[in-house]
Amino acid sequence: MCPIHQLIDLLLVGNRLHLAILLICVISLHGCASLKTALMEPLFLPSHPEEEIERNDFLLANEDDVIGRLAVMRVEKGDTLPDIARHFSLGINGVSTANPGVDMWVPEAGERILLPLSFILPDAPKKGIVINLAAMRLFHYRGGGQLPEVSTYPIGIGTSERPTPMGQMYIERKMFRPTWYVPASIAEDHRKKGDPLPDEVPPGPLNPLGEYALYLSKSGYLIHGTNKPASIGLRATNGCIRLYPEDIKRLFESTPVKTRVNIINQPYLVGQRNGVVYLQVHTPFEDSDAVELEKLHAKLRDIEKKSGRMLDWKKVKEVVAEARGIPVPILEVRQGSKKGIWETVAVKHPDKLYGRPEIPELRTDAWYIFAAHVRDKIDAQRIAAIINHQGPQIPARVLSKRESHRVIAGPFKNINEAQDAARRLKIDLEIEGILVEPVEAR
Repeated sequence: MCPIHQLIDLLLVGNRLHLAILLICVISLHGCASLKTALMEPLFLPSHPEEEIERNDFLLANEDDVIGRLAVMRVEKGDTLPDIARHFSLGINGVSTANPGVDMWVPEAGERILLPLSFILPDAPKKGIVINLAAMRLFHYRGGGQLPEVSTYPIGIGTSERPTPMGQMYIERKMFRPTWYVPASIAEDHRKKGDPLPDEVPPGPLNPLGEYALYLSKSGYLIHGTNKPASIGLRATNGCIRLYPEDIKRLFESTPVKTRVNIINQPYLVGQRNGVVYLQVHTPFEDSDAVELEKLHAKLRDIEKKSGRMLDWKKVKEVVAEARGIPVPILEVRQGSKKGIWETVAVKHPDKLYGRPEIPELRTDAWYIFAAHVRDKIDAQRIAAIINHQGPQIPARVLSKRESHRVIAGPFKNINEAQDAARRLKIDLEIEGILVEPVEAR
């Protein structure tokens, strides 16, 4: 028998694994099938896809405070929403919320998804760095040219237990390839999970700060990179602000020490472009909903008073209820003008999604881990995708035989790598993996 076929047969041997926790995780992560309403369907359906679309850098013209354009793209086989989000510099929260009912890990090939690449700027002075926690986006304002510019990036933020602090700060210092000095509280959390950490983690793939760090004037808090890119757009940090590796590099290079940083929480955003008033709503944090909603109503009543026209309050109510993070027109100031409303473009699927995890070929001289054995192929694909998007990556694939689908992780060069991956699978996903030795060792 061919060694590779022998390896596959060995990897297809059934094993009982503890999957209950993982399957709950799978169900919660790929989202519920909420309905897409006519409210959110763009009026303009593009036919000729563009090769590229602006995603980070925008000029600020006139008094407009709505930037970017919505876009649509067709999914291809093997895509995941985290990979699409990273390629277009979006957070996973933005893409998944804009596309309710779309499977996060195994979207259907050919399905058209909305890329929420239009943003209403926060209601704050356009100076330095402004971070809107509710939108999970960072805005970096710069002058210097004839028109001011803004760069915007998706972020990961603190959990509800360890939230990101708000208020005025500044960049105190910058560090390339920082060392992570593990805080005592985080060390204790990991110790309880059976995952003891060293006192400090040097630069490298295991360092959660990534390659670049901007230290804030509020002690203990940073804007930094990550070795877990699939966490961008989630409340997943211990209070720091986390960016994609490619985004933090650009921010690091363009941000001098002493740059002002203003961290705010604005789930309800109102802005204008080309005379059209837009409303963009993000899901509010638990402790801010009532206060922020009252601020929104006051702002909208003020717009009505100044414009002398009634807002579409039914649409306002629907936008607030859906909270899909998309700018929606609620008042057209100039009669008869449709310019600026739902300017949606089609984008060609890139030849390769930037940062998409690559899976090495099967090898007979490598170690592997049995991760799961399920009957449904889609469930198996979801589990493999979740494992693939751990940070650092643990390569995983599905091997199918008739109605049986196994998820295996690997290849690993030696038993130490395989044991370390198995430990991470147990701690992060509660998967009791089973080590499989190389065929050549049998």
